[in-house]
Amino acid sequence: MNKEILIICRGGGDLATGIVHRLFRAGYQVLILETAEPAAIRRQVSFCEAVYEGTATVEGVTAERICTAKKQAVEEVLQRGRIPLLVDPDGRSIEVLKPDVVVDAIIAKKNLGTYKEMAPLVIGIGPGFVAGKDVHLVVESMRGHNLARILETGSALANTGIPGNIGGYTKERVIHAAAEGYMKNIHQIGDVVQKGEEIARIYEQMSTDGIFSGKFVSVEATIPGVLRGLIREGYHFQKGFKIADIDPRESELANCFTISDKASSIGGSVLEAVCRYVNG
Repeated sequence: MNKEILIICRGGGDLATGIVHRLFRAGYQVLILETAEPAAIRRQVSFCEAVYEGTATVEGVTAERICTAKKQAVEEVLQRGRIPLLVDPDGRSIEVLKPDVVVDAIIAKKNLGTYKEMAPLVIGIGPGFVAGKDVHLVVESMRGHNLARILETGSALANTGIPGNIGGYTKERVIHAAAEGYMKNIHQIGDVVQKGEEIARIYEQMSTDGIFSGKFVSVEATIPGVLRGLIREGYHFQKGFKIADIDPRESELANCFTISDKASSIGGSVLEAVCRYVNG
């Protein structure tokens, strides 16, 4: 492992996980920063699940939650061959740890406080950043010819709000909450579902010990296929929040548990940018 270079990645969702996984496999020290209640849909391939579970393993690599930004705590996890993850949504630990590289992979479609002076190399993923202004480099996150292209000037393409086409489906394969409430899952990630089948319920209330009560709204599959993403049970959200995603290709069940082509491509570009920086 390259012990000379420390990379901090803001975000631990599925795209960020693809980036971190690639960097870690290439021998770089990486620390993930997350929120206290991450809302990943593709939970089986998101290191941010370590916030809830203590650890999260994706394709043979494990992230482990730590409770302090002290250098010793970070190094202890790295020495065990794991990736440290810290709840630090504001990125305050960046000033303490002084990383060589900061990657903003929050995918918020806007800049939530990342700036060029955070590190010698700062990379923004997707729209919301201007290369050469608030970050050094931007990596395109929109599917298509320019996916994962490294931009030294300008910005990534704006979010269209329409998911990429898979098996002839776009917006139909993503499910948003019809009401505010708490998620009660009936199906699990990896299950094959039919259109109209109940996959979850949104309850008005949930007790501290996880008992659901009050009225509920059924969440039904919008298309037939494999349930690729499903928000964590018990998560509270507002109406319109993204809560599930279905892959119409039933033969692609393994995709629920492996890093996507998109995340892998973006991860490769970030690795290229880091290597270019390290090698001068």
